[in-house]
Amino acid sequence: MEFMADEPFSDDVFKDVPLFRELQRVLFSGTGPVNWELARQVGIATAVGERPDPEPTDEDRAMLEQTVRAAELAVADLTGLEAPAEVSKVTPVRRARWVEANVTGLRGLFEPGAERLGKLMLETPGHELGGESVPGLESLAGLGTMMGRMAPLLMGTQVGMVLGMLGRRALGQYDLAVPREGQDSLLFVIPALDELEREWDLPRDELRAWVALHEVTHALQLGRPWVRDHFLEQIRELAAGMEFDLSGLEERLAGMDLSDPERLQDALGDPADLLGQKLTEEQRLLMRRVQALMAAAEAHADHVLEVLGGRMLSTSARIEEAMLRRRETRGEHERMAERLLGFELTEEHLRLGRGFVERVVEAADERVLASMWESAEELPSMPELEEPTLWLSRTA
Repeated sequence: MEFMADEPFSDDVFKDVPLFRELQRVLFSGTGPVNWELARQVGIATAVGERPDPEPTDEDRAMLEQTVRAAELAVADLTGLEAPAEVSKVTPVRRARWVEANVTGLRGLFEPGAERLGKLMLETPGHELGGESVPGLESLAGLGTMMGRMAPLLMGTQVGMVLGMLGRRALGQYDLAVPREGQDSLLFVIPALDELEREWDLPRDELRAWVALHEVTHALQLGRPWVRDHFLEQIRELAAGMEFDLSGLEERLAGMDLSDPERLQDALGDPADLLGQKLTEEQRLLMRRVQALMAAAEAHADHVLEVLGGRMLSTSARIEEAMLRRRETRGEHERMAERLLGFELTEEHLRLGRGFVERVVEAADERVLASMWESAEELPSMPELEEPTLWLSRTA
């Protein structure tokens, strides 16, 4: 049994997005590296589709608030990570609200790559299209200008599609486990939790307790004040060196009448088409540092869930089986989100993270393991994930 396996990309998702009837206006009037209103509308249409997306109830909120309080105490006691000085706000949401929150919270992380892509598109010389004319663009000073104007539209569609596909299956705020900006609450997606509960016949209170442990662990890791600034700095450095393969996009635009808004959807194509980025050796080294951070965060959270879930939940084994099967369907959309940010986690990275956590706990204890979240200097590098004794020797 699989829960909400990834669905193939379909053009039908755009039929209910009002802005696609006004794409020509958006093309010439949008500002910034990403058209965020377009991303929001595409994301909601993709996440919700034809499925029910009911509002959470007061009962949902009350159950989650109590569950999150217990999770905060348990995670802090096990790891030594400091619980919030103020009580965390708990927000049960619909899928549409999850998309809107992530359009806001992840904006600063997606924009560096989008700025780089826009610059490259602006610099695209017209001769690369073989001299083809582009009707409807006679007033622009060359194809490069047109391509630069297209970048926010393309990135808005791309980001919206990725967040929408993630929003179809997200259970909580940290299903995409990266630091966020300006979010002082934990989000729980009630329609998705209800569907998983029915699919696997899981107890409502224990499923929510398991997800609360997951969310609280990531919040105590990734919500530390230095983590987001450190992560964003690395994302910006990665974006500065990105090189995208624009040939496929150029071929689709060549000879197309872009004065017809109905045809612009054809120019966008599958969001994956723009992600053939090339990296220098220096960029690859930087990417490995980002991958090490994220692999350590995922492995640490998994370890905390295994320990505390086994102690606190009678159906922990069943829930873990459901989540394992769900993780097996980790699809192209999660990987696309990571590539839009400039990195990608593989199963090998996750395996290294799990091995690191196991060996550190065996050689030391839970508090030593959690000390990697004290500062950027304490984070393990990729070689230290491969050989945890190097990290233990350095941080002891």
